[in-house]
Amino acid sequence: MKMHLNGEWVSRDNVQEVLNPYDNSVVDTVPLASVEDVATAVNSAERGFKAMKSLSSHDRYSLLMRASELIEERKEDLARTITLEEGKVISEGRVEADRCKQTIIVSAEEAKRIQSEVLPLDAAPGNEGKFGFTLRVPVGIVAAISPFNFPLNLVAHKIGPALAAGNAVVLKPASDTPLSALKLTEIMLDAGFPPEAIQCITGSGAIIGNALVSNSKIRKVTFTGSQEVGEQICKTAGLKKVTMELGSNSPLIVLPDADLEKVAQATTQSGFSNAGQVCISTQRVIVDKSVYGDYLDALLPVVESLTMGNPIDDPVKVGPMVREGDAVRVSEWIDEAVSSGAKLLTGGERERASVSPAIIADARPDMRICKEELFGPAVTVMPAQNIDEAIALANDTRFGLSAACFTENLDHALRFALEVESGNLNINSGTQFRADFMPYGGLKDSGMGKEGPKYAIEEMTELKMVIIHR
Repeated sequence: MKMHLNGEWVSRDNVQEVLNPYDNSVVDTVPLASVEDVATAVNSAERGFKAMKSLSSHDRYSLLMRASELIEERKEDLARTITLEEGKVISEGRVEADRCKQTIIVSAEEAKRIQSEVLPLDAAPGNEGKFGFTLRVPVGIVAAISPFNFPLNLVAHKIGPALAAGNAVVLKPASDTPLSALKLTEIMLDAGFPPEAIQCITGSGAIIGNALVSNSKIRKVTFTGSQEVGEQICKTAGLKKVTMELGSNSPLIVLPDADLEKVAQATTQSGFSNAGQVCISTQRVIVDKSVYGDYLDALLPVVESLTMGNPIDDPVKVGPMVREGDAVRVSEWIDEAVSSGAKLLTGGERERASVSPAIIADARPDMRICKEELFGPAVTVMPAQNIDEAIALANDTRFGLSAACFTENLDHALRFALEVESGNLNINSGTQFRADFMPYGGLKDSGMGKEGPKYAIEEMTELKMVIIHR
């Protein structure tokens, strides 16, 4: 595919192959953008922003709704593209395409709800006769840097709100999975957005990333990815608005009164979907010692029932990881945990980029597989003496994106909600729940700012204060 730059679809002499993670076959090629291409994209986006200013809220709503209709028409192609370039099983690819459509619809609806506020300035002494109101205006140009693991819907979460707010966008998709982003860009253009309102440049973040986020014409950076890269972006961006959706090692607490069969199903769903490559995947299961053995007995057969194979085949539930190097890393972390005293109950075998779903029991907080973000198909399980220790273990991390707790005790549920340090808190569900319209973001090293179209629009606009004196 070509990239979209300066209002045109363009190619370059230097290209990058997009590989199918399952069999390493070439799916397509994309251009390798240069630093000069970044400057061209930003300058073009300046003109695109001027074109966006001529669109009313209703215009932006209508264009986004038309885009949602095109997503529906092209849904199967989008789902297959996700699977071929990322390795996500086709059933999950279809779910992602559906979610993308909903994210764009919600963005369209929010385009009509960007509101101002009247302030009673005469409430301050000596301000009689003064009238004030606010205006919320687009920031201008948004740099959107998206990850590989949801190559369609997480792009929608960036460009949908940006366009709904009246901005222009320069999109840099993940190098491993650029095709879904390019197809969504094509949909936005086919829906009728100004040709220069959205640029989609492909290539290496190491080459073009700094040039993009440091450009003074960029007024907002929205990034989803690792904590290390996010921190570097913040240092490089300078005085810009930033939203950082970063990593996690999400805990799931199991208390004595939990329905263990329900917990086993939730652990499996939220621990192994997309081969564990989800920033809110369940990674650390913290189980009250009184039900520790029973929980493992319930979990083991559910995990072992997961089928692996070619992700384009419908019956398959777990596909490959996006890169073989990541699969090697996951295998090494599992081996390291076992050599340090943990027990591998099932899984952990690697074949090329695929790792069979693994359960690592008797894990400890100081193990790397517990401390860092694994981003792979394995869950660790450790015992806790009581709810006090369970909450302490859940908080024993630099991350805080999502957490879960299973209990029927209202007092324990409230303690979990109040005391666990996480941006998303799930009671009687797994950690991997997200409704696309809700505020979504983390605490601590898991980032700053919120996504969800309503909240992203707030991040992608500025507030102006108007005072009328008489």
